Amino acid sequence: MTTFIVELLVFLIICFLIGKYVWPGLKAGMEKRQEEIKASLAAAEAARTDAASAEDERLRLVEEAKVSAAQIVAQGTTTATQIRSSSSASAQAEYDRLVANAHNEVTLSRQRAIDEASATLGSVVMEVVEAVIGREVDAAAHADLVGQAVSALDATPGTLGAAR
Repeated sequence: MTTFIVELLVFLIICFLIGKYVWPGLKAGMEKRQEEIKASLAAAEAARTDAASAEDERLRLVEEAKVSAAQIVAQGTTTATQIRSSSSASAQAEYDRLVANAHNEVTLSRQRAIDEASATLGSVVMEVVEAVIGREVDAAAHADLVGQAVSALDATPGTLGAAR
């Protein structure tokens, strides 16, 4: 039993020494580690919250970019349509102008050709009449006759005058 008491006494001394010197250091280390874990968990939670809000912000910005892109595409389509219709209208106006100019040129050329043919025809007829009759014919009277003939040709349907 003495052994038991000695062992008990040594055990109590060791427990006292551990409780007095070792346990406070261990307890302080454990509390420090516990605080570090709490701080890490709080930081992790804050980082998770920040990441979630950053993801929400990213999604919001993506949606804004989609809306902006759709507006830009719509504006580009509208502008292209306006340019196309404007170009079409100006091309039609240019076409109409060219057709009108061509028509005017054809009319002027036709009139010049008729005038030249009348003048040439008049002189040829005068030469033939002078050759047939053998005497000189009044040129003014002859010019009136040729003018009347040309006017009659212009008024007759189915001739050159109807082609105008």
